[in-house]
Amino acid sequence: MAKTSRDLTEGPVWKALAVLSGPMMLGILAVISTGLVDAYFLSKVSSEALAAVGFVYPVTTAISSLSIGLSAGAGAIIAQALGRREDDDDVTRRGLHALGIGLVLAALASALFWLLDGPLFALLGAEPEVLEAALRYTPLWCLSFPFLVSMMLINAIFRAHGSGLASAGIMVFSAVVNVATTPVFILGLGPLPALGITGAALGTLVAMVTASILAVALALRAGTLQPCSEPLRDFWRNAKTIASIGGPAATSNAINPAGMALVTGAVATVGSAAVGGFGAATRVESLVAVPLLALSSGIGPVVGQNWGAEMRDRSREALRLCLQFSVGYGLLVAIALTLFAGPIASAFGAGDDSTAAAESYLRVVGWSIFGFGMLVTGNAALNAISKAGHAMTLSVARVLVVYVPLAWLGVTLFGYAGVLGAAVVANIFGAWAVLVAARATDLLKTDVAPVGAPARVVPD
Repeated sequence: MAKTSRDLTEGPVWKALAVLSGPMMLGILAVISTGLVDAYFLSKVSSEALAAVGFVYPVTTAISSLSIGLSAGAGAIIAQALGRREDDDDVTRRGLHALGIGLVLAALASALFWLLDGPLFALLGAEPEVLEAALRYTPLWCLSFPFLVSMMLINAIFRAHGSGLASAGIMVFSAVVNVATTPVFILGLGPLPALGITGAALGTLVAMVTASILAVALALRAGTLQPCSEPLRDFWRNAKTIASIGGPAATSNAINPAGMALVTGAVATVGSAAVGGFGAATRVESLVAVPLLALSSGIGPVVGQNWGAEMRDRSREALRLCLQFSVGYGLLVAIALTLFAGPIASAFGAGDDSTAAAESYLRVVGWSIFGFGMLVTGNAALNAISKAGHAMTLSVARVLVVYVPLAWLGVTLFGYAGVLGAAVVANIFGAWAVLVAARATDLLKTDVAPVGAPARVVPD
């Protein structure tokens, strides 16, 4: 185990999860808050600007899944190597190779998106005024994407070494910069002109550049990235391993926002106001899902190190605890959203119609958020044991077989309410699929007991 790493194969499993997931909760909350800030201030600009972000957000999130997949691949091979007590230079090379591959792929993805953004948003159903606003956002976002990838990869390397605090600190820093600059760029201040939706993209660019610089500096200081002998040694082997995990993991993560883009197209048949409300509600949903997303960030290193060390019961216990938490927390969130959906939707709606659409989404879909939690934590655990193909299969099935077809069928038969019903069914399907995949990969051998109750062990 490298001297800069935390050994996650010792001590209570719940404590290892807490050490990583606790700080990540703050980091993810900070990052998601930037999307809420964008939505809030753009709602003060125009309904077209808010609707434009409703189209842009799922597409950029889908592209960002490239970095999530690469991070999953890098985190898995580093955590497993640490669990096997491999040489420090070998561990460092894996991180350097992942970073180099990520930057090249990010540059290519940014260029492709910049070339195709207009036809893509038009295909999704953006009206002329909304399309024009969206096209003012994408060029600066494309410039920011390579910096986002480098920051996320370094964060994944920190987490694989057992340091959730460093990763969370970088995320908080990027969010603080974004939240501080974005309102100024959007609305203008003093001599600075009001840039509207372009200002939202500029705030993202400034935040990503400064945060990636900080990430590199901290990684060099901590020794998680450092000069090593023969830096190109085993490059193709590591690239192949990262791709075998990162490719399916990227698909798993991309398929949800890609599906959201297709579902947004279905919502667009109802009207731009519904798109704005739907987009605002999904951002609120992301906010209340922060603890679940934090667990999905924390479970990977715990499962990966223990799986690499052949301590598989600890890996299984980590997943079981995360699934139990998802159910309990999901029920609490559902109750809260049912009670307070109105005031929350009013804060982010640009008009009565978009507010009503956001409120309906929160009241209905909130009751299925436990399934989303089980899905993201289960996928992260599967990626950590190099079973990314299983995670990809269930994610693709959830979106392309269940969510998208039901959303279009639902909107045709029942209007906006049909889309909400499709989201609920898709989340519940995701929960069931994770249990099936976990048992098929030997990652779950116990019945998932109610929260607080002991699990019943199924004999081998």
